[in-house]
This record gives sequence, structure tokens and C-alpha cells, in this order.
Amino acid sequence: MSNFSTTSDDILRCARTLIIAGGYNGFSYADIAEVVGIRKASIHHHFPAKSDLVRTLVARYREEAEAGIAALEREVAEPAAQLSAYAGYWRACIVDDSEPFCVCALLASQIPVLPEDVVVEVRAHFRTLSRWLASVLRRGGEQGVFVLSGSAEEEAEVFMATVHGAMLSARAYGDPAMFGSIIDPLLLRLGARG
Repeated sequence: MSNFSTTSDDILRCARTLIIAGGYNGFSYADIAEVVGIRKASIHHHFPAKSDLVRTLVARYREEAEAGIAALEREVAEPAAQLSAYAGYWRACIVDDSEPFCVCALLASQIPVLPEDVVVEVRAHFRTLSRWLASVLRRGGEQGVFVLSGSAEEEAEVFMATVHGAMLSARAYGDPAMFGSIIDPLLLRLGARG
């Protein structure tokens, strides 16, 4: 993969920042054109409609998330350490404001107004993340590392919702430490370190 940025990459990067700041309806092609320094027609050349842009953005986001999960699986063997690393990734992103909110979580809150092709991508992200979390929790439960109060699938949904809720609370309170205040007790309850 090369280090140079293409116009479509610049457009996607800008759209991601704008979506995190204001949601699906919180930006226009004019906003992107101003930030990237191109004409709106150039954006339409790469992404004919806003739904094309956001669907592509979510598809790439999913690829990045899946690559991150695969790397975590390769580099960290213990289930407790995997959950802690996943939570730690978001903690660091929120603290340094590099990725203060999951794009898919933000878009999920807007599903009633999203185009169907974007909804499909957002839901696919949640299903993939849920399956991975369930596999980590199942392994940890089988190894006696985690104390599960429900099935691995139920616990995965609770974990995912808690992480996303902690992001929302950190944003609502304007306090990055709020993320840890919410997620650390869950990690402790499961038997993972915070």
C-alpha cells in the first residue's frame, strides 16, 4: 500500500471527520469541497451521491475494524487481554481525540434517516463485531477467565452496547475519563483487567 493520498481517500477522510462531528445530515458536499480544496463536481465524480460516499466510508471502516480485530487475534492470545485491548483502543482514541466515536455507532443512532445501502453496511459492522466479541467471551468462559452471567452472545451485546454507551457518555459530559468510569467496572465484572 502506498503512502500517497488520492482525492477519493481525502474525501473519505474528510467525510469521516464530518460524520463524527455532526452525523449523516450534518455535512454536505460543499463542506467537503471546502476542506479538501476541490470542487463539488470532483466529489460527485468519485461518489455520485452522498449515500455512495457514506456506504463506501462504512465499508472501508468495516475493513479497518476487521483488520484490527485480526491483528488483535494474532498479537494477543488471552481473551481478557483482547477485551482490555479493544476497550483500550477506544479509551486512547477518546483521550487523544483521534477517533472520539465509532462511526458505525453514530450512524446506527440515525438509521431511520439513512439510505438502505448505508444501513446494510452499518448492521454488518455490528454483526461482525458482535460475533468476534462472542467468540472472545466464549473462549474466556471456557477457560474460566470470564464469569458470564448469560450466553457469550448476550454478553457480547452487553459489552458492545456498554463500549458505545461509554463513548456517548464521554462525549455528552465532555470528559474522556467517563469512558473508563463506565467500561472498567464491566471489565472487572467479567474478570478482565481494565
